[in-house]
Amino acid sequence: MLRVAVIGSGPSGCYTAQSLVQQDPDVLVDVLDRLPCPYGLVRYGVAPDHEKIKSLQNTLRTVLEHDRVRFLGGVGIGPGGVPAARLRELYHAVVHCVGAATDRRLGIPGEDLPGSWSATEFVSWYSAHPDSTADGFVAGARSAVVIGVGNVAVDVTRMLARGATELSATDIPQSALTALAASRVADVHMVGRRGPSQARFTTKELRELGSLPGVEVAVREDELARDPAYPDPASLPAPQRRNVEVLRGWAGAAPRPAPRTISLRFFLRPVELLADGGRVGAVRFERTTPDGSGGVRGTGEFEEIEAQLVLRSVGYRGLPVEGLPFDEQCGTVPHVDGRVVRGCFVMRGEYVAGWIKRGPTGVIGTNRPDAKETVASLLEDAPALVERELPGDPLDALRADGVVPVEWAGWCAIERAEAELGASLGRGVVKLPDWQSLLHAAQGIPSEHPATHG
Repeated sequence: MLRVAVIGSGPSGCYTAQSLVQQDPDVLVDVLDRLPCPYGLVRYGVAPDHEKIKSLQNTLRTVLEHDRVRFLGGVGIGPGGVPAARLRELYHAVVHCVGAATDRRLGIPGEDLPGSWSATEFVSWYSAHPDSTADGFVAGARSAVVIGVGNVAVDVTRMLARGATELSATDIPQSALTALAASRVADVHMVGRRGPSQARFTTKELRELGSLPGVEVAVREDELARDPAYPDPASLPAPQRRNVEVLRGWAGAAPRPAPRTISLRFFLRPVELLADGGRVGAVRFERTTPDGSGGVRGTGEFEEIEAQLVLRSVGYRGLPVEGLPFDEQCGTVPHVDGRVVRGCFVMRGEYVAGWIKRGPTGVIGTNRPDAKETVASLLEDAPALVERELPGDPLDALRADGVVPVEWAGWCAIERAEAELGASLGRGVVKLPDWQSLLHAAQGIPSEHPATHG
């Protein structure tokens, strides 16, 4: 039997496992994850009010319940966990599907002022990621600036503007729900340095902003008009054309009073976060203009937007993986068709898939063909890989090394605990937000950690 370790249980890892068992009846796959819970960014990156997208967990669940797939949660690889070299001893092949774990920085003065956060930190908080220790995002804030115009920027903008009544029906942790219910943020500004035809959000995400109860969406027509494609959006590809059409409709609508306002701003580049009383108080932007080559250049005109909360959403970046080469410029592992490349050598037995392979591009579904490409390479190498005799069942060896994984039964126990917590709060399923609560639940230990109740 070909034994494969897949590192990461998000879409990329699950699609890799799925492709392996579908194409080879003699493969056994262990899907290892540092967290005790599966599904990666589907659980910890998709906004709680996007229940249709979160339902993808049902598809991933089918993969992890396959009789030749094992889920082993709570197993870190690298420093403090299982050494990467040890993993290569225990499996014929290892596929790294670890994503892009950090945010790109703005690189401007004041970026680290209190009140300035990466969007990932905010998402982790309202998604109950157990590594999230940040809190107090909205405390004392009246105005927020979201820097970036991708889908994550739209998500965090929408979450800031949503009412607590709508969020209480989701799996958002109780502490985050309580904080957002008490939020005084009335103005949210989502700002991009380029024009609407270059924005990365999808039209479906964009339109949602206009359907939020008690929220007015404001768009400045003079900023839209700076975009060369604005007068004739028919020349744009369909996704960008639809975005521009939605924005044109909002710009032409008469303003109406509402408790909260979302302002979509374009052609503004952040140059500095300004302090007020020791924390962020405003963002200074430089007006930009198209440079004729698809980019923008500064005009020397500046504008300040008040903000006691700044969320930076300008993209993700991969981090080095222990034991693998790393391209610092691209933030990816060098590879050929998913096979890891060390110097001039293609390493059969070591593979990558997902964002750590191609960079943070595409949507969830993009991971499926990406995984299939890597699996095709792995199965092509399989006859040579299985010639190496393994020491036995990798799980037995890991346990002998002192590793205590959260297996599928443990994850099911976490699910039951989250359903019970939600019922005790008069809500549906409510996520457990910290390591202690999750591990206790996996072991069937009742948890009274205060963070579970907020």
